[in-house]
Amino acid sequence: MQFDLRERIDSSPMTRYQWGAIAICGLLNVLDGFDVLVMAFTAQSVSQEWDLSGSVVGLLLSAGLFGMAAGSLFLAPWADTIGRRAMILLCLALASSGMLLSAVSQNALQLGLLRALTGVGIGGILASSNVIASEYASNRWRGLAVSLNSTGYAVGATLGGIIAVVLQNSLGWRSVFLFGGLCTAVIIPVVHARLPESIDFLLVRRPANALDRINAFAQRSGQSPLDELPAPRAAAAADAGFAVRVLLSPERRRSTLLVWFAFFTAMFGFYFVTSWTPKLLVEAGMSANQGVTGGVLLNLGGIFGATLLGALSARFALKRVLIAYLAIAGVLLVVFVPATASIVVAFGLGALIGVFANGCIAGLYAITPSVYSPAVRATGVGWGIGIGRVGAIASPIVAGALLDRDWSPTQLYILVAASFALAGIAVSRLRFESGVDATAEAPLTTH
Repeated sequence: MQFDLRERIDSSPMTRYQWGAIAICGLLNVLDGFDVLVMAFTAQSVSQEWDLSGSVVGLLLSAGLFGMAAGSLFLAPWADTIGRRAMILLCLALASSGMLLSAVSQNALQLGLLRALTGVGIGGILASSNVIASEYASNRWRGLAVSLNSTGYAVGATLGGIIAVVLQNSLGWRSVFLFGGLCTAVIIPVVHARLPESIDFLLVRRPANALDRINAFAQRSGQSPLDELPAPRAAAAADAGFAVRVLLSPERRRSTLLVWFAFFTAMFGFYFVTSWTPKLLVEAGMSANQGVTGGVLLNLGGIFGATLLGALSARFALKRVLIAYLAIAGVLLVVFVPATASIVVAFGLGALIGVFANGCIAGLYAITPSVYSPAVRATGVGWGIGIGRVGAIASPIVAGALLDRDWSPTQLYILVAASFALAGIAVSRLRFESGVDATAEAPLTTH
């Protein structure tokens, strides 16, 4: 059978080696969560040292997001040509360089450019690590594998805040960038030694020593080796060429546009919630400390949201779980501001919103690889994330403009609830690549 090894991986129990590769991808996301939010952790100290205006600080905060969008859109697609593992190593070098140089930057312009460079690296890492986590998981555990990978981001962001406070208080803001850069650099030899290349990439692109590398993985994961590379599928041959153009080919255009719309609307809502909740809680009548507490509970809820989604997807169809998450997030957002009359209820709802809003993003990461064939998978995921980052960038801008037009917190949360609902409609209309992954569409059986 042509892709017999791929099918054996999909149907066999997971091995420690496969979970180890997925754990490395999760560790990459922990570092990414720290690196992405390091500017938020240090913004006040940087602003004081250089006497920056609010608009300049805003640009510094946005620079990383712009870089991530660029990395996802323009760098991640090369993973389908040079390999997912090779792209991760390249992007780790970019991200660690950006972080380390940020520690010695002399002005806001230098720091902004270096934040963009770091973001480019992170954008490439996120797309490639999610694809590898998906490809090395069996059908039953694929949703959990990618969701755990996404959980790493929330863990990194949470731990990063604690570490940043300790380092800044004792060594200053530059030490925070230095710490993040060193941690990112240290993971490079770990990835080189322990993270295998994508089997789907090796089967489709057939680089030098592809058969030996495939059999090395097969041996370590308890599978029988191949005597020779299987004949390429017709779909793989059809996918050759400029990958972005393939995403918009007639047979894929509908699914690609739905993926882009879902990412844009879901990330628009997610970044509104994470960015504006503390401030809007204060405007709704809470104290400043209560607003911050609500924001913290929201982020803590996010750590559990992706894990819960992954566990549910091991028993139910991932597509249905994701649609339910998007619908529940929308409902919770509608009732959130009226619930602030009771602090206990508001904090409980805030934690639940964190669970479901973060889970929505994890679910999109998990389901998108099923939309595309292996030859263009990293490109499809990268462009989905990149378009989503555009929504993330637009979200605080739109929210600020609407606040200036005297929109109330309740109206803003209803708008964001609608964005999650629209994402749910887009996901419900998705179709998946034939033979690529049954887990997204149908309930799974136990093994």
